Amino acid sequence: MADPQYILPNDIGVASLDCREAFGLLSPTERLYAHHLSRAAWYGGLVVLLQTSPEAPHIYALLSRLFRAQDPEQLKECALKEGLTEEEYQEKLERLVLGSQAAQEHPEEVGELWQVCGDLMFSLEPQQRHLGLGNEGTTTYFSENCTLEDAKLAQNFLDSQSLSAYNTRLFKGTDTDGKLCFQVRLASILREEPAPDSDMTPKLKNYEFEGCRFQVSRGDYSPLLRKVVEHLEKAKAYAANSFQEQMLGQYVESFTQGSIDAHKKGSQFWIQDKGPIVESYIGFIESYRDPFGSRGEFEGFVAVVNKSMSAKFERLVESAEQLLKELPWPPAFEKDKFLTPDFTSLDVLTFAGSGIPAGINIPNYDDVRQKDGFKNVSLGNVLAVAYATQREKLTFLEEEDKDLYIRWKGPSFEVQVGLHELLGHGSGKLFVQDDKGTFNFDQNTVINPETGEQISSWYRSGETWDSKFSTIASSYEECRAESVGLYLCLHPQVLEIFGLGGPEAEDVVYVNWLNMVRAGLLGLEFYTPETASWRQAHMQARFVILRVLLEAGEGLVTVVPTTGSDGRPDARVRLDRHKIRSVGKPALEQFLRRLQVLKSTGDVAAGRALYQGYSAVTDAAPENFLALRETVLLRKEARKLIVQPNTCLEGSQVQLLEYEASAAGLIRSFSERFPEDGLMLEEVLTGLAKADARFWRGPKETPPLKA
Repeated sequence: MADPQYILPNDIGVASLDCREAFGLLSPTERLYAHHLSRAAWYGGLVVLLQTSPEAPHIYALLSRLFRAQDPEQLKECALKEGLTEEEYQEKLERLVLGSQAAQEHPEEVGELWQVCGDLMFSLEPQQRHLGLGNEGTTTYFSENCTLEDAKLAQNFLDSQSLSAYNTRLFKGTDTDGKLCFQVRLASILREEPAPDSDMTPKLKNYEFEGCRFQVSRGDYSPLLRKVVEHLEKAKAYAANSFQEQMLGQYVESFTQGSIDAHKKGSQFWIQDKGPIVESYIGFIESYRDPFGSRGEFEGFVAVVNKSMSAKFERLVESAEQLLKELPWPPAFEKDKFLTPDFTSLDVLTFAGSGIPAGINIPNYDDVRQKDGFKNVSLGNVLAVAYATQREKLTFLEEEDKDLYIRWKGPSFEVQVGLHELLGHGSGKLFVQDDKGTFNFDQNTVINPETGEQISSWYRSGETWDSKFSTIASSYEECRAESVGLYLCLHPQVLEIFGLGGPEAEDVVYVNWLNMVRAGLLGLEFYTPETASWRQAHMQARFVILRVLLEAGEGLVTVVPTTGSDGRPDARVRLDRHKIRSVGKPALEQFLRRLQVLKSTGDVAAGRALYQGYSAVTDAAPENFLALRETVLLRKEARKLIVQPNTCLEGSQVQLLEYEASAAGLIRSFSERFPEDGLMLEEVLTGLAKADARFWRGPKETPPLKA
């Protein structure tokens, strides 16, 4: 029997993002601005297919072709007439595809698409089940023959040239003279065209580095980025101020030339654009899905301010400097100056990428964050979907906790997201020595609170948090931010800001901590025993926190295997609410201080030892986590699918198109997203995938870099 973690049920939950009210309050100009930004985000979002697996673009093209010819109801009607039952309609995909109207109209094209991706999309071969580098999984950030050592070498090369990995992919092959060479390919519209006024042109050449040849080129995803830039240029005409105009201009430069420096400049203008009605961000942002942890997945969002919830976050920002002093590390480990950020609650209109988070703290560029600051956003309509929980589907909690959990999960999540984003990701200093040898801390007076000695390690010029901590950077940072949220939610001032006091405030604290330890158990779904690796940064982070709180002892947290009413294995997570402050807080304080000190000092060896130690999943008593993982898989509830609206132009007016919360609604939202160029995009995606297909023909192949 196949591992249940790789199987999704046919009755998976579907929810719609509701932004009708927020969109309705926009002026005609704001709607046009939001529309063109949304179009840019959706076109750019297709890049994710080319960053995931060799077959992903073909799967998208196949489904797009299928549903452009027939909508879900028509396809179902056709299938039932062909003799398929209701159940088979959901399961017999090959028969459905090859019997579809699209296949009848274009039999060769549909047949070829199915031949390329049909087996791969159902494959449960170990290497094809999840993301990973080389033999550990599948990724298209690297050619299949790249190893972890190759990724480290390439990172050292990029650091030596002050090049960011965010908008790159790495291919190992042979150069024109047959010699082994690594190609670093930048995402850009321009390919080999000269651009004398660009800071990127001098970097596009061959290099020798540590006995290896590197070639820096550009033009990755070119036709898709051309569509992104087309709509960013159109959005400029409806910008509310010069910051937005300059921001968009720099994004256009970045996507045209392949320049991360231009994107950083755009991000600086974005930070200066305080309190916009329509908020957005776009680019190669989060590195969670790069197996090495340095390359950014394309992401774009457009959202509208929710004024009532934003007022609470504004009050949190006003208290931030005072609350930062409550964190358990010395002042020297905090930024020299807290740059007051925007913190708004937004209703998402568009979020293009591989998933939709509940909150964001960006930009991710360390140098920009330290010098210019950052922005925080909480995505209100995403939170509303995230904490809608049915009692009967609540796993691993005691019956007496369930009603309390349902009542307070929403408010507790708002508190946690606010603290996580603003004071978690927004806190802490990196100790840096710049290219002139100057330190941003006093070497003589700053003492490591863990050792009592002077600081002995730091970040050199060109090194960043992601490049230095690589494979653990994302999860480690999420763990630090989650821990800050748990730690500071105990502060009465925080609870007052969110309108909570008395017994209700204590219930919110309890549910917040309970939710975290339960999430730690649920996170086991994303652990792969065969490779002893975690597949999701946030889930790993929550498991680590569960381990820390279990280690605190004194009955603070217990995880007990049980037998469910259905006779199958089950478990219960218990948290003693009376020991949160007396036992939980000191344990979290010590752990959080260690996380920050190791991050500030760039102590990779000690950081890895600490974090990987807590991340280990074993069958050691008393928890027996490997056995509990089987119970978690048995009881898991599939993550909901999210249906997002579209916008369209009717004359000079922008209309909002909404869809029902169903699989059919989700399909229609995608089919109507690109009404005029669906075929062109299918051809672009499959063409780009085919052009690089030689890089995924086996780990022992060394193909030519130029086809």
